[in-house]
Amino acid sequence: MPTIDLGAVPLRELNAALHALPADTNETHWKVINPRGKHAIAVGLDVPVTVEVEGSVGYYCAGMNKKATVVINGSAGQGVAENMMSGRVHVKGDASSAAGATACGGLLVIDGNASARCGISLRGLDIVVKGNVGHMSGFMAQAGNIVVLGDAGEHLGDSIYEARLYVRGTVKSLGTDCIEKDLRPEHVKDLRRILDAAGLPDVSPTEFRRYGSARRLYNFHIDSIGSY
Repeated sequence: MPTIDLGAVPLRELNAALHALPADTNETHWKVINPRGKHAIAVGLDVPVTVEVEGSVGYYCAGMNKKATVVINGSAGQGVAENMMSGRVHVKGDASSAAGATACGGLLVIDGNASARCGISLRGLDIVVKGNVGHMSGFMAQAGNIVVLGDAGEHLGDSIYEARLYVRGTVKSLGTDCIEKDLRPEHVKDLRRILDAAGLPDVSPTEFRRYGSARRLYNFHIDSIGSY
């Protein structure tokens, strides 16, 4: 198992080595020590390897991830798993703002809390937050799922499109065009899939409430021009 010490090796060398891996590499498990909050660790991965980071990271860790598994044994700065395509990112601590922003696929698991705008402009990623999420989480989220085992802050789902938001705790307030919706059997089934994938088989999907778009912002209505 290759071990990279970022206290001695430049970050650029780590990312270059990971980018150079062939699809059939037998170096499938990498360990990164002494991350010291550096930004853009393990970004743009495109091979099915596991990268385990021992400590907290800065901005955009595991951004643009595709196929890889990135485990952060600490907390993450802004934009963790930003624009992720596939694979899995697991943050063992807390995540700062914009976790999973614009991400299209895969699974992001956050063991602690996530700050503001978690899942902003989400486009297909599944996000599971075991703690709470901050204000304006799910802002302009187009597709995918955000599952919150704790509470949600103000303006949840503001200007949301077709993403699904599931919250087990309380919601401080809903954003523009976001409403509570029925939790139908197909949602329970999909939520069960997501919780199992996140390693939460003992959490019941029926404990959650579902939120989504009221679909009032899709079209411009000339008769309501005074409201815009």
